[in-house]
Amino acid sequence: MDALALARWQFAITTVYHFIFVPLTIGLAPLVAIMQTAWVRTGNERWLRLTKFFGKLLLINFALGVVTGIVQEFQFGMNWSEYSRFVGDVFGAPLAMEALAAFFIESTFLGLWIFGWDRLNKKVHLACIWAVAIATNLSAFFILAANSWMQHPVGAIYNPETGRAEMNDIGAVLTNNTLWAAFPHQITATFLTAGTFVTGVAAWWMVRLVRTRKAENVELARDVYRPAVTLGVIAMLVGGIGVGVSGDIQGKIMYEQQPGKMSSAEALCQGQESAAFSILTIGDLSNSCENVRHLIEIPGLASYLGTGHFSGPESYLPGVEDVQEQMTERYGDVTASGDPVTYTPNLAMTYWSFRLMIGMAAGSVLLALMALWLTRKGRVTDNVWFARVGLVAIPMPFLANSFGWIFTEMGRQPWVVAPNPTGIDQIRLLTERGVSTVVSPGVVLTSMIVFTLVYGALAVVWFTLMRRYAVEGVPLSVRDESPEAQEPPDEGSDAADRPLSFAY
Repeated sequence: MDALALARWQFAITTVYHFIFVPLTIGLAPLVAIMQTAWVRTGNERWLRLTKFFGKLLLINFALGVVTGIVQEFQFGMNWSEYSRFVGDVFGAPLAMEALAAFFIESTFLGLWIFGWDRLNKKVHLACIWAVAIATNLSAFFILAANSWMQHPVGAIYNPETGRAEMNDIGAVLTNNTLWAAFPHQITATFLTAGTFVTGVAAWWMVRLVRTRKAENVELARDVYRPAVTLGVIAMLVGGIGVGVSGDIQGKIMYEQQPGKMSSAEALCQGQESAAFSILTIGDLSNSCENVRHLIEIPGLASYLGTGHFSGPESYLPGVEDVQEQMTERYGDVTASGDPVTYTPNLAMTYWSFRLMIGMAAGSVLLALMALWLTRKGRVTDNVWFARVGLVAIPMPFLANSFGWIFTEMGRQPWVVAPNPTGIDQIRLLTERGVSTVVSPGVVLTSMIVFTLVYGALAVVWFTLMRRYAVEGVPLSVRDESPEAQEPPDEGSDAADRPLSFAY
């Protein structure tokens, strides 16, 4: 492999890995803040116990997210120095805002929240976790502002003397319509992720406790874990509706700005009106578009996702071959080195990542429906399938978020900065031109192997800690949070062990 391919692989590995932690942190912080708010307002100890339980899981996830995220910005200067040189004046501004404002608030008030339980006034302490929740969302806003500029560059001019993009309007960067479509889509996706996580963990504990048939355990399930299930389901419903609505808006903006991405998402080779959305496609999904057959289609849906019309001339979607022809005519058919340019993203990757992004939501939908039915009218349940679905559903929104980002970034190729169809042509950059020219393939390969091994070790640490503290459950008393006091009740009993042994 050459340095470009290795640099892309390294950035993909580290970014996708880091993004495992991001949605849960952003979504869980407001839920923990809501739990603590309920405790402060009602004085009910159940909410304090839930706050400390899920707050501990939030801290573990936050810490691993910070550690893995630090590497990201170093890569811009190491492997992608030409990209940094070209866009640094614009791209660096929102990242600096994220670090100096949002992350500073996050880290400061998270520290106050961790160490301020017995030292701060209740309301002041509550304000700390709300500051963390707001700052995590603000952090996401600034990072998405930088990424959205790569998708749709605005607020900048091209300086022919320096060969760089230079910012001339920070307001335009922060009001980019691409950003304001991506931000609510991402934030509601984090609510879906956190809601699924809270519901899944609470469902497992509810079933385990009820199956012991002991009155005190059933009461604990009803008094503590059922409210957690309810809060998680509400977050899932809000997140699911938000993801659907914002995704529809984002798809139409994407079609205007990057029509090739929408065509690739459907593996649509030739343009057509009333283009159907295929559930399954077989054949050659290489970029040659040969022998592609769409199966199990929903008529007109692909056109609606892009244009807002199911049929008629307004529903016309260009095919990837049409986009290739248009891009070649506008931007040329060869690079500066004389190599041919393929303006079509990897069809297999964009096609399947788009469907996996959508399909992975099925786990959250099933869990929410089961929770609404099994816990209706104040009930608790010993239905072992509720616990099993809860555990299986937990990773699914994490995967959906990852596949969504893979689609977003792979669908932009071959551009690292996609041209604005109504903007200045010179503000565009092919991915191959963004890679560092002085870093050898051996150096990139070595760092990629090292980071992958380190991240693998951190993954084991993260999973071990999250599993350990999830299995401990809520503190049996807010004054006694030792691990010994939090062992699952009746661990040795047949009723407790037999039905849920799969969870261990």
